[in-house]
Amino acid sequence: AQHGFLLRDPSEAPETRSALLELLTTCQEAPRPHLGEFEANPQGQLWQHLWAVQDGQWLPVGRARVVPAPEPPLHPVVPDLPDSVVFPDREAARAVLEECTPFIPEAREVLNLVDQCPKQVQKGKFQVIAIEGLDATGKTTVTQSVSDALKAVLLKSPPSCIGQWRNIFDDEPTIIRRAFYSLGNYIVAAEIAKESTKSPVIVDRYWHSTATYAIATEVSGGLQHLPPAHHPVYQWPEDLLKPDLVLLLTLSPEERVRRLQGRGMEKTREEAELEANSIFRQKVEMSYRRMENPDCHEVDASPCREKVLQTILSLIQK
Repeated sequence: AQHGFLLRDPSEAPETRSALLELLTTCQEAPRPHLGEFEANPQGQLWQHLWAVQDGQWLPVGRARVVPAPEPPLHPVVPDLPDSVVFPDREAARAVLEECTPFIPEAREVLNLVDQCPKQVQKGKFQVIAIEGLDATGKTTVTQSVSDALKAVLLKSPPSCIGQWRNIFDDEPTIIRRAFYSLGNYIVAAEIAKESTKSPVIVDRYWHSTATYAIATEVSGGLQHLPPAHHPVYQWPEDLLKPDLVLLLTLSPEERVRRLQGRGMEKTREEAELEANSIFRQKVEMSYRRMENPDCHEVDASPCREKVLQTILSLIQK
């Protein structure tokens, strides 16, 4: 594969080519980089003019016409999502961390915790409610309020037993980081199965959160590049305990930014990305809305806490 940079010179100054050639001449990498210029002729055809070093000088070595190609039906990364970031089952995520154990000792610790969890777990007789939402939607406060109102057990994903290693895995390549968070959901599932036999369970983030952020991060470009609605990547894993209801807290972008500014706290990586990149935020929100089996029920988190709580309790009672 070839990699490079595309530079646009609005002024079309001849000095731009000279500066680039001088810069590339000083590059000591092997193989030596090439320079290609793109130019449209009077007929509207686009041509690439190639330059290369010959006998110590940059010389034109040819040209080729650039022809349009139809856009692929799916973003190139989409077919690989189940194998790299949105794992379809526990074993797929587990296999990734197993490969990491020689150089990430904490991976073995995570796997030991996962292996203590039964592969097949059943939900108890009480309701299980997962609450999702972008940062600053009041999710932490709402989950605690709902838990108190229902006298429910409050669980979080990733669970506290692996939370001590989050910083380690957050610095690892994407596939390792996503495998860590995916396995955290299976550990939480075992806790849900146990606690839901005794009382309702509220889960602060679950699989939907893991999947949506992975999809929005890996699929570059705008909303149109996301996997289409009903794509398998939006389907809940068959071997993961499923909640009875998933609630998605939403806010207008303006209100969300206002709340973030009022926190007076250091931003997480996700918060910084959501605040700086509106396209990324839109992709996260759209991915949430495309989740199926179960889908997400949106709740406007703009009103006061008491009103949001009453709205949620009404949805749960239905």
